[in-house]
Amino acid sequence: MNNNYPKYKICVSGAAETSHCGSNAWARAEELGKEIILQGAVLINGATTGFPYWAAKGAKTAGGIVVGISPAASEREHIERYGLPIDYQDLIIYTGFGYSGRNLLLTRAADAVIVGCGRLGTINEFTIAFEDKKPIGILEDDWET
Repeated sequence: MNNNYPKYKICVSGAAETSHCGSNAWARAEELGKEIILQGAVLINGATTGFPYWAAKGAKTAGGIVVGISPAASEREHIERYGLPIDYQDLIIYTGFGYSGRNLLLTRAADAVIVGCGRLGTINEFTIAFEDKKPIGILEDDWET
């Protein structure tokens, strides 16, 4: 396999708290993460829980690379203040910009954005990607978003 070509960076955007997403959201997210890797891309996400976390898990299961963009300034703050996980990430970039700054950097770092089950933060990431004219995919299911 030739790895000397640029890989696309695909952002997975979705709800960190997924109680409204339905019982199969985690499986759909894992499937999405695996497929991103099988297509030769790198998965980037907000280094968070919920839908993006499960997508990262799927990507790692498929042997892929996952880059997280954190709202925190350090690993300690990421874990203690924000209560966010560090597993299933190959690299976490600690921004120190909070959620709104993280969302901007996350979507701008991506070549395309795929939106799953989400809430306000997901809508924020969607609108940034839309304004930046990034390709956007919407993963549909029976969730309430």
